[in-house]
Amino acid sequence: MNVFRGPTQFSAGPACALTIGNFDGVHRGHRALLKELVDDSKDQGLVSCVMTFEPHPKEFFSTEQAPPRIFNLRDKLAALAELGIDRIVVEHFNSAFAKLSPEEFVSEIIVKRLNAKWILIGDDFCYGAKRAGNFASLKAAGEKYGFKVSSIQTIQENGERISSSALRTALASGDMQLAEKLLGRPYGISGHVLHGQKLGRQLGFPTLNLAVANHLHHRKPATTGIFTAQVLGLSDKPLPAVASLGVRPTVEDEGRVLLETHIFDYNADVYGKIITVELLEKIRDEAKYPDLETLTKAIAADATHARNYFQKKAYV
Repeated sequence: MNVFRGPTQFSAGPACALTIGNFDGVHRGHRALLKELVDDSKDQGLVSCVMTFEPHPKEFFSTEQAPPRIFNLRDKLAALAELGIDRIVVEHFNSAFAKLSPEEFVSEIIVKRLNAKWILIGDDFCYGAKRAGNFASLKAAGEKYGFKVSSIQTIQENGERISSSALRTALASGDMQLAEKLLGRPYGISGHVLHGQKLGRQLGFPTLNLAVANHLHHRKPATTGIFTAQVLGLSDKPLPAVASLGVRPTVEDEGRVLLETHIFDYNADVYGKIITVELLEKIRDEAKYPDLETLTKAIAADATHARNYFQKKAYV
């Protein structure tokens, strides 16, 4: 898979089969569309191509009002790579790009830059300034410029549309089982293991720390709380753990969002390594405790809960 970032890194190459979208979460609805793109691109002798955006367009227009990110860019690219996409164009969404009319978007981006010969989109796709372009206008443009346009119907789960919005709602409510159904896999967050304050080690629960939301365009996590978790990337099998995702109200007031994960019966120096933490079950919300002794007792109870989860799972 080749990844191109921004307009200066990409110029028209082989003719492609294209889809365009944010693909936040790369959930089962996205996967159905992307599988069709990959399969049909091979049949047509085209390169499969995904155009996505960084930052999310809603973050560009209003960081505070934008929805929480489900995936960071690394996790989105990894999920797309798993599906066999040949080429990903990560378009820098800025004021100039936002001002492109539907006609300019087609002529400058789809035709000149991406060399698209077939475009597959979801049934709610819009494009161009003020989202003025739609399926009908794109199909008309295809007749003018010589590319085909197809759409795929939304995938549903129990009569409900599988969407990034539905997935955010499940994650916000802590329904990790529903989130897993919508995703087709457990919800996970990846990143480099960072040095922290080493407070967990002092309390008897050393943690691996990942920064989840600490830069301008990605401030809000999709979920928060204490979770039964498992860690990928440090062993040939998932390692059972308990994790805290949030702002650590007892020990920190800066608003920085961290994912702190305590792996059971594990002790190794893994700073700098990339790991993935999958959140399997929400235990409770974050809470602020009056002192570290009370915090330690709460962590111990959470760890016991998570250990019991894995013990029960082993006998299912």
